[in-house]
Order: sequence, then structure tokens, then C-alpha cells
Amino acid sequence: MKSSHFSVHLLLFAFCFLLFISSCTPAPTSLPPTVTASNTPTVTQTSTEAATQTPWIITTSPQVADNVQPAPRGTFILSLPDGGFYHLFAYSPESLPLTRLTANPWDDIAPALGPDGNWLAYASRQNGYWDLYLLNLQDGGSLRLTDTLAYDGSPSWSPDGAWLVYETYGEKSLEIAIRSVTDPASAPIQLTSDNYLDTSPAWSPLGRQIAFVSNRSGEPEIWIIDLDRATSDQFVNVSRSQETVESHPAWSPDGTRLAWASADPSTGLTSIQVWDARTPDSPAVSVVAGDWPVWQDNGHIAARFSSPNQTHLAGYDVSNSILDLPPILLPGSLEGLTYGVISASLPGVFLAGAQVTPASLYVPALDPDADTLPGRTALVEITGIQAAYPQLSDAADEAFAALRFRVAYETGWDALASLENAFVPLSTPLDPGLGEDWLYTGRGFTLNPALVQAGWMVAVREDFGQQTWWRIYLRTSAQDGSQGRPLTQLPWDFAARTGSSQAYENGGALMDSIPGGYWLDLTSLAAEYGWDRLPALTNWRTYYAGAHFNELAYIQDTDWRSAMLELYPPEALLTPTVVIPPTRTPTRTPLWYRSPTPTRTPTPRPTSTP
Repeated sequence: MKSSHFSVHLLLFAFCFLLFISSCTPAPTSLPPTVTASNTPTVTQTSTEAATQTPWIITTSPQVADNVQPAPRGTFILSLPDGGFYHLFAYSPESLPLTRLTANPWDDIAPALGPDGNWLAYASRQNGYWDLYLLNLQDGGSLRLTDTLAYDGSPSWSPDGAWLVYETYGEKSLEIAIRSVTDPASAPIQLTSDNYLDTSPAWSPLGRQIAFVSNRSGEPEIWIIDLDRATSDQFVNVSRSQETVESHPAWSPDGTRLAWASADPSTGLTSIQVWDARTPDSPAVSVVAGDWPVWQDNGHIAARFSSPNQTHLAGYDVSNSILDLPPILLPGSLEGLTYGVISASLPGVFLAGAQVTPASLYVPALDPDADTLPGRTALVEITGIQAAYPQLSDAADEAFAALRFRVAYETGWDALASLENAFVPLSTPLDPGLGEDWLYTGRGFTLNPALVQAGWMVAVREDFGQQTWWRIYLRTSAQDGSQGRPLTQLPWDFAARTGSSQAYENGGALMDSIPGGYWLDLTSLAAEYGWDRLPALTNWRTYYAGAHFNELAYIQDTDWRSAMLELYPPEALLTPTVVIPPTRTPTRTPLWYRSPTPTRTPTPRPTSTP
């Protein structure tokens, strides 16, 4: 979506406020009441009592625009990072601040609220592997629905609440399967079984269609599985857009429209597209900016707003694309989003978990014995790493040590033991264009690029407007499903620039296929420990060092100059002006008609005649 369109949203934003009305949905078939809480043992962790974190909400004017319809009353369920793990949170703009529902030492992601508002399906790694679970929002009990070594995730409910469709990792890629909820012991039904990447299924409220993302056309697009068609022609491409990358399909509550996110690599913009199933031959229409859409009702969509190091949640009136839910800053990246009317009163049975804040991932501390001047920060030797200067600022060493330990635990190997660079002194010049790099501050490090060549690290390109950023993934040593998750995006191949002139001009190209196996999202994990990624330089396509894909910086709300002054006096940052001395022996300007070396020519004298 064009930025001007988004600007109009912001101008009209001052005239909107939140009004909520009750909405009712027909109650589908309920799950059997015999489902009980899981007996899976939990691991005790150190925790402290603290108030539940409340998201930052932009307040609005009491005036209401005539063409703005009130948003429905409901609750968002989100998966957000907290204390080193992804937990489930509930949030209602009208009545409930961001409230933690789970607080155990494992990851809970991809929530999907059941049609009766009583059960929540989600993916969890509480038994060491990714399986599907059901959470009873009335009593807090949970039930494990799948029990496999392979990754199972992204569940979506059938309209009667009797089935779940989900993604599962096959031999080489993700596939789509359905499973009975009322009979968990029954075998799943495989809907896809091929070498294509099939992810993010969404079951239509009308019951007979399932939307999903697949690259069977050569790139990620939105497809529909029609359960009433024969196997040969049951897959239908509804996005039909070769120029954009599609993700996260979501059906409207009445099943007549399908929304999804569409990213345009040429502009770096992401918009929400809406396709009308009643006129299937008509192309989808771009309605608002953002990605990861969820329908609040048939006229309102909420979506994620992503910036390089921040995530927001906002809501729109689809009919006029005007904001009706102001952007809310979320405390970390999003790993799942669902919306609906919940039958239970929250936090309810989750009150104890909502009041627990996990212990800090690390405790920054300055060395009191460091031999430094007042107001300065010492450099600390980092043991066990290979780098030209194995040092970091005393302000960042604890964050690095904690991140290094966590990465080694999550991947099974010490990826931060061999670095391209850690601290770099001022006497060591970096590549051109990197004169104000965070490596000089002792608050940055660069991963060894040899990991890319060895196949143990990949970088996924992410564009925000005209600026390019990178998301780093590390391959896990255990490929049995106990570590990491499968990739769903094509990584960038920097080496492709040597293969063709077009790839050379573009700074590389997308890989031909998504690498198989399980990977750790280092960028998201590092952000929890305070390490942020950096943007590429504007000339990165023709300048490999300007890509900045392997650097992380411990910025912590400071700027580069302030960080430099923690190590150096102000005089060290002054750049002397180069003065060219005058030439001692001036050189005359040569003239074409004048000989550079004059020669004496004798003048002939007249000869006397006797």
C-alpha cells in the first residue's frame, strides 16, 4: 500500500475513538466435557511478583467521524516473547490490559480461538518437541492433541469445533493435515504431501474450504483446498500475483471474504488484500497497510504493523480503511494472533500466572575495579571467543555472555565462539562507509560470514520502505524437531552475484528453494537480550560489506557518539581538517607557443665586402 494512503489514515486518526458493541455468534458443537488437564510435569523457575505489563496505547479524540463504524467487543490472544520464551497473552482494547495466560519455561505460539470461545488451540514445546495443545479458558486445563517428533503448528478450527487443520513438517517441507478434536487418538488426514512449502492454513467458516500459503506456483501465494472437489483439481490459486509475496490468510466470520498480507519487494511495503469469494474471478483489493490480518467482524480487521525492531497492533474499518484501533506497541515480535469472544472472564483462573514476571535474562553490571576515568566504561576481555580483539564494553559483556549461552543451548553448538569482529579500536580502519560503526563502541559484534558458506547460517531479506534489513537464522545441530523450527521464507543468496549480471546488480538473489530442516531465529532471540540488528547501507547491492547482514549492536536507547564517549575523550572523535601545504617551487604554466626551454639563437652578421 502506498505511503500516502497510510498518511491519510494518520490524519484521520485524530477524529477516531474506540466504541465497542456486543457481538454474538452462533454456538457450534462444543468439545466433550471429559477433557482434563495435562499431567505434563512443569519446570520450576525463579519468578517475582509484578504487575502485568500494559501495552502503550495512543489516546484519541472524543470526536467521532460520521463514516466510522464501531469495532466489535472481543479479545485478542497473542504470542509474545517474555522472559526468554514465547507466552500466550490476552488483550481487550475495552476492558483487559495485556494479560499473561501462560508463564512456563517453554514456548507457546500460534494461538487459535475455538468457535465456542471456550477452547484455545496452540503449538507448544512443553514436552521438548512442537505439538498441538488445547487450553480450556474456563478452568486452565490443557490437553495434548498431537505427539510426534516432527513440528506441528499453526492450527485453525473447523466451524463446528470438531476438527483442526494445521501445518506439520514432512520429510522435506511443511504440509497441511487435519485432525479430529473429539477423537485425538485417530490418525490425521493428510491434505498435502509433496515437496512444496504449504503453511498457515485457515478453515473457512462455511466449512468446505481451507486457505493456505504455498509456493507450488514458484513463490508464496494464497491457495484454497476445496474439500468438495476431486484430488486432481481441488487446489485453486486465488491471489495470482507473481510480483508480491503472500502470507497469513484469514477468513471473514461470514466466510464470504478472505484477507491476507501481501509484501511488495520492489517498494518494501506490505498491505492487506481482501478477496471476495462470491466473485472468485475478480482480483483481490488492497484495503489497508500492515500484515498478519485477523477479522474482528465482517467489517473490521486488525493487523500487525512491523518496523525493523518494533511491532504494533492496529485495527481498521474495512469499508473506508480508517483506523478504529490506535496502534499499540507490543513488547516484542509476534508469533501468533487470534481474535474472538471468550466465554470465560479473564484473567480468571490465569490470575496467578498473570502476576508472575520471569527473572531477568541477564543482569548488567559494571566492574567496580576497572581502571577507568569517571564517566568512562572499561573494555572487558571475552574469554572463549576468536576475534581480532576479543573485547566488549563493560556495559554489554553480560548481555553477550547470556545470549551466547542461550544460542548454544537452543542450537546445540556455540555459534558465537568464532566472530568476524568484536571490539575494533579507532586505529583499525573498517571498510569504506563504516566510519561510525558500532564495532568501534565495544557494543557490537559481527558473526563469522564463513557460517553462510558452510550452510549453518542464512539471512532472510526484509525491506521496510526503501531500507533493507536482514533476519539471521542458525541451523540447529539436532534435526529431529527438538531444536528450532522449519523455515518458511526464501533466504538471500549473496553468492548468486557471481552467477549472472542481474544478480550482480541486485546484490544477489533469492535462493532457488527453502533450506530444509530446523533453524533458530537468532534475530528475534538476540532482541530479547538487547541486541538489535542494523540496516544495510544504501549501496549494499554493489558493496558487499555494506549489507551489514551479520552485525548485532547493543544500542539500549543510546546513540553512537554517546557510546563512543564511554570509551574515548571528546578530542579523540574530532576529525582533523586536511590542509594541503603550498608547493615550495612553483611550476610555471606551459604555453603552446613558448618553448619550455629557451635556446640562444645567434643572429647572423653582414659580411664586409672589400
